[in-house]
Amino acid sequence: MRHDSRLSATLHALLHMAEQDLPMTSGELATCMGTNPVVVRRTMAGLREAGFVRSEKGHGGGWEIACDLSAVTLRDIYDALGAPTLLAIGVHIESPSCLVEQAVNRALTPAFAEAEALLISRLGTVTLAALADDFRRNTAAHRIRKEE
Repeated sequence: MRHDSRLSATLHALLHMAEQDLPMTSGELATCMGTNPVVVRRTMAGLREAGFVRSEKGHGGGWEIACDLSAVTLRDIYDALGAPTLLAIGVHIESPSCLVEQAVNRALTPAFAEAEALLISRLGTVTLAALADDFRRNTAAHRIRKEE
């Protein structure tokens, strides 16, 4: 089963953008995201509409961060991506006539909703700045270990 990795890939690209002094092209971001530039442009368009990134066309143009990283949460990015489905599992038949299937659905549906709500809530507690800080700390620690 294939997972929807848009949130992870987009966060990866945003952190690369946050570390750059210059705008990044769709091609450069496609390399970061493991996809192609058309997908990057579609993805970034939603982030641009939300005010998280901006773009310039032409020579020297590209995508860059347009927000305060400490004011944007992973939930904000998740929402800007269209709130993709978080859980790959669900009920077999949504409106079953079978009483057994109805009992299964009554048990599973609220559990799935609770798990999804918890995950979405957690995404709202982590900012892009926290991710960038974690990256910088790990980069510094990696450099120290490499020098030893």
